[in-house]
Amino acid sequence: MRTRDLSIDFCGVKCENPFFLSSSPVGNCYEMCAKSFETGWGGVVFKTIGFFKPNEVSPRFDNLRKESTSFVGFKNMEQIAEHSLEENLEAMKKLKQNYPDKIVVASIMGQNEEEWEKLAKLVTEIDSDIIECNFSCPQMTSHAMGSDVGQNPALVKKYCEAVKRGSNLPVLAKMTPNIGDMTVPAIASIEGGATGIATINTIKSISGVDLDKMIGLPIINGKSSISGYSGKAVKPIALRFIQQLKTNEKLKNIPISGIGGIETWEDAAEFLLLGSRNLQVTTAIMQYGYRIVEDMISGLSHYMDEKGFNKLDDMIGLANRNIIPAEDLDRDYIVYPKFDDNKCVGCGRCYISCYDGGHQALDWDAKNRKPVLNKERCVGCHLCSNVCPTQCISKGDIEFKNGAKERKIIL
Repeated sequence: MRTRDLSIDFCGVKCENPFFLSSSPVGNCYEMCAKSFETGWGGVVFKTIGFFKPNEVSPRFDNLRKESTSFVGFKNMEQIAEHSLEENLEAMKKLKQNYPDKIVVASIMGQNEEEWEKLAKLVTEIDSDIIECNFSCPQMTSHAMGSDVGQNPALVKKYCEAVKRGSNLPVLAKMTPNIGDMTVPAIASIEGGATGIATINTIKSISGVDLDKMIGLPIINGKSSISGYSGKAVKPIALRFIQQLKTNEKLKNIPISGIGGIETWEDAAEFLLLGSRNLQVTTAIMQYGYRIVEDMISGLSHYMDEKGFNKLDDMIGLANRNIIPAEDLDRDYIVYPKFDDNKCVGCGRCYISCYDGGHQALDWDAKNRKPVLNKERCVGCHLCSNVCPTQCISKGDIEFKNGAKERKIIL
């Protein structure tokens, strides 16, 4: 496995690498977190603790499939840690004692100011490195907790202030994506004393409906409920929120822990390039196990070598300069698709998709089973290349619209 120095400062804490377990079933006890440390994870965000003791349902998971691909998206109905507060505190204390160079983040959730402050004191006393305030769990049975709090900027600020009264540790405010503008509660959390932002938590969802029983999934004694959605399918939403946070004037210098659909080193690199300094993973671990961190460390190291990055700091946020408002995009040209006859298998998917869902810009040569481009109709949308199963369609000729000045185009 190829490695290089992936260490990074996050919220004033030196981390051996940016890869952490997120607060979830994957970091629910000492044994699990210890195994993750041995595998190479730089830190763990221990499953959220509080004075609230959940009573869980069974079954509690469902996953979205597409054709033969499982785990495109994942639904989770689990709440915070089911072990006693005392057990969880002892587990985190033991982790820090036995793995002093690893980072232990204590995720906490209270129901009022007094609970938030008391929890902050308790996790500070066991030598946690960072506190994460869970303002975002979408399936709590108490409306005084979770995403209902995260959508209320005044509460977010008040509870961050309570945590800061109870601790001098760095504080992460974990944001809910179940909101239109995340910058509002994020700014409130910083005004309340938070050091950084963690996002995104899971998205409220109904993953599917049993068509025979006419009940949502998973089925719990003939009923179901809205709960959190995660996995690869939420990555584009997570990236959008992180980009908006990092380009907000009041938040641009605030450290972010990125969460949402990270499975591979490529996913990790995307989050880093949009400004994340730390990365949290759950769903991919639930599917593949802790060892995926080995591939992520190796792949990210190779990528850094290839691009000439000496350290992670060199790549943080570089992609944000190239994401601009839609009204500022260059609309002066069309990129036509180019077809490679040697790769084409004559399936006709591009023709069907263009005719039924595009601009009828492909004619069909039935004799040779080949698509033929009709430039007069083509608008350069590239739906055809997105549906092609053999990747035989690439970007071809560039033509400038009437009156537009010809220039170099980056594709």
